[in-house]
Amino acid sequence: IQTTMREIGVDEARFMRGAGASFKQGTKFVDWTTAPVGDAHSHYYHSFSRPHTLRGLDLAPYWLLGCAGDTPFSEAVTLQDTVCEAGKGPKLIDDPQYSSPLGYAYHFDAGKLAVLMRDVGKELGVRHLIGNVQGARLDETGAIAAVVTREHGELAAGLYVDCSGFSAKLIGEAMGVKFIDDSDTLFVNRAVAIQVPHDDPEAPVASTTISTAHEAGWTWDIGLPERRGVGYVYSNDHTTDERAEEVLRAYIGKSADGLNARVLKLPIGHRETPWVKNCVSIGLSGGFLEPLEATGIMLIEAAAWMLGRLFPRAGDMEPTAALFNEAMGLRYKGVLDFIKLHYCLTKRTDSDFWIDNTRPESIPDSLQALLEMWKTRGPDPFDFGTVHDSFEVFNYQYVLYGMGFKTDLSANLSAYPHLDAARAEFARLKSAAHRAAAAMPDHRALLDEIYRNGFRQRAAAGR
Repeated sequence: IQTTMREIGVDEARFMRGAGASFKQGTKFVDWTTAPVGDAHSHYYHSFSRPHTLRGLDLAPYWLLGCAGDTPFSEAVTLQDTVCEAGKGPKLIDDPQYSSPLGYAYHFDAGKLAVLMRDVGKELGVRHLIGNVQGARLDETGAIAAVVTREHGELAAGLYVDCSGFSAKLIGEAMGVKFIDDSDTLFVNRAVAIQVPHDDPEAPVASTTISTAHEAGWTWDIGLPERRGVGYVYSNDHTTDERAEEVLRAYIGKSADGLNARVLKLPIGHRETPWVKNCVSIGLSGGFLEPLEATGIMLIEAAAWMLGRLFPRAGDMEPTAALFNEAMGLRYKGVLDFIKLHYCLTKRTDSDFWIDNTRPESIPDSLQALLEMWKTRGPDPFDFGTVHDSFEVFNYQYVLYGMGFKTDLSANLSAYPHLDAARAEFARLKSAAHRAAAAMPDHRALLDEIYRNGFRQRAAAGR
């Protein structure tokens, strides 16, 4: 999202204030590998920083060969785990906008972001109308001739972008495009959510999404400056709405007393063809593969960028639509595999939900093939042969090895001769991580400074 905001021309401090945003340095996965035993919990990080390398060489094989001892993978190859555990932010107040040595994104209030983007759009000359879309009128070719609104009557255009959410007013209701159900792979189809105000205005704000596994799904816990957003994503084939709310309130504790919970239905799947004739579906109308790893935001940005770059300003739009549909199909396939990876590697056997997630028939053939290859070698860029893959090798490494997947390199040990250098590099990174944690600002304090005064420009060298 940094790239999008920067290209639109939105100042980072304005974006953060307007969207009620905090920094997100990755996701902390709690109890995904094994069920908790008493107060003992397992966890791993999917960091937003790329792993460090050994003079350009991948450190993952050397971690697999034990050169980092018993240090968890993400902690061994990046500074970010240690920074997050210390409650620190990802950048200094005078770092360049939308940039930092540590990778980051944001947690934000979606409603506030919508208002900000409306205002920015109007500043850039976008005409803004508020209305309720009741349907669409099609022409003799089956294309949309106009959308029908309650407040403005018919509105005609050359191209229509369906951002009507799960209702899919244009792509689904008007155009009748088939919805591909992916619930045989991803089981969660409900969410119950509670907004939890901070008891103390100076309460710490976590700079990671905390994703905790439970009996029939998982909770998200997102820290914002004014509140926490907490929700339980679950399968209603494995639990009830009432039990799900009990689990969520137990997770939050007394802070949830007296707060209303909202239940959401989540249709899991995607449109067979997101672009048909002169209608393009972006966002929930085009598909949704559950909230894990914020893939919804990622797919919206990917689709919007593609539409902007390929916009059919003249000529037949059919070739562009075909290209868009192929690209988005590949993205959904890759996201489906990556999300399922989080579930299918679990060792939990404490509920049917987790047992069912490891059944081979629920794992896509493409993911099963990758896992088979990764038993004797790690993930490689050649495993992902398209620019439309949303996740890279390092994303898979963080999840694979965070979940305890075993890659046996014994058949090719001669390919990894730099054992001593790797041990030294892991030791150097551990020391550097502690220095970074000491040097980076407290996340809450950093947010307070940005909200009050914005970012500072770093003084030029020599002044």
